[in-house]
Amino acid sequence: MTATVQNPMNRPAAPQAASSTWRMSWSGLRTVAVLELRQRVRSTRWIVVLVLWFVVLLGLTLLVRGAVHASLDPIEGEPSVTRHQLDEYTAASVFGIVVFLVLGLGGLVAPALTATSINGDRSAGVLAALQTTLLTPAEIAVGKLLAAWVTAMALLAAALPVLGWAYLGGGTPGTRLLTTLAVLALTLLVVCAAGLGWSAVAARSSSSTVLTYLTVLFLGLGLPILFAVTAPLIQETRQVQVSHLQDPELDAAGNPTGPGNCVPSTESRTDIRTDRTWWLLAANPFVVVADSAPPVRLNGGFGIGEPLTAIRDAVRGLRLGPEAVVDECFGSEESFQQAERARQQAADALPATWPYGLGLDLALGAVFTVVAVRRLRAPARTLPRGTRVA
Repeated sequence: MTATVQNPMNRPAAPQAASSTWRMSWSGLRTVAVLELRQRVRSTRWIVVLVLWFVVLLGLTLLVRGAVHASLDPIEGEPSVTRHQLDEYTAASVFGIVVFLVLGLGGLVAPALTATSINGDRSAGVLAALQTTLLTPAEIAVGKLLAAWVTAMALLAAALPVLGWAYLGGGTPGTRLLTTLAVLALTLLVVCAAGLGWSAVAARSSSSTVLTYLTVLFLGLGLPILFAVTAPLIQETRQVQVSHLQDPELDAAGNPTGPGNCVPSTESRTDIRTDRTWWLLAANPFVVVADSAPPVRLNGGFGIGEPLTAIRDAVRGLRLGPEAVVDECFGSEESFQQAERARQQAADALPATWPYGLGLDLALGAVFTVVAVRRLRAPARTLPRGTRVA
């Protein structure tokens, strides 16, 4: 039966006091969270989801291990790298890819935990019963969020054997494992908060589900695309000091008499000032996870890193922006490596990126939670047409 709320005096309903709206107690939060969790545990579909989650992760991990080992074996062009170092680097690469798999699949599954949390209960006539109790809107919203987060932690716990297998292969410091797990947990919390907020705003469950997935898609793919399309807008033509390697003089036989000289000159070059828009990538969950993990690199700490380190170095390189003085006097491979090493050291000296990104993500999750609490205040001023409240 569908009912609408009417005011016989034709006056706007008085909102709840702010103190009663935002008051929270552990007993109230636990009551709502336990009710939510019991509803999920009763469903056998949840067990099926966990089993499928583990099987898919395990299968993808096996494929990743085979692909990484095939691509890095045998050692080519790195005589200074031992077999043990290569094995550890391979294991660290597998760990980084598996972390991204967990994050990507979690972004697909976690929205379903809260995207219908409020409007689904409202349609079933359950939400009105909760609102007539002594539970405050904050206790209802945050309790639902905690229940969804606990469920998301079950997904993360089911992925621990796969992550542990990749970790035990070596090459991954213990601090990297703990930091990665903590950031993954907080990222899943933000995703759950987004679903909770949209479920309070949208009247239909399908609409809130789509909006939640769009939010996750924007954070994961939309921000890098936005960074890319803004590149033409931040181009700048400037005078740059460039050092070129001059061709050496030749003797009568046409042989060089010695190495070429390094000649400086001033040139006009058009560069993309990525140091002005790098912050667009800071809130990306993959960037947050990658930058929070301690770097792992092959061959003495420099050179190409595994996936987490590669993304970390790429974003920090964007933060540096174009060089004011360009040295192109690379007379040998060693001089080129020295220049790359100097730039990498400058990038490593920058402050960490992940606190900015994680702070923005948590702030976004807090906004969604506040919206959910405000939409749960009773009596409601307005409700969408046809909304069932009892």
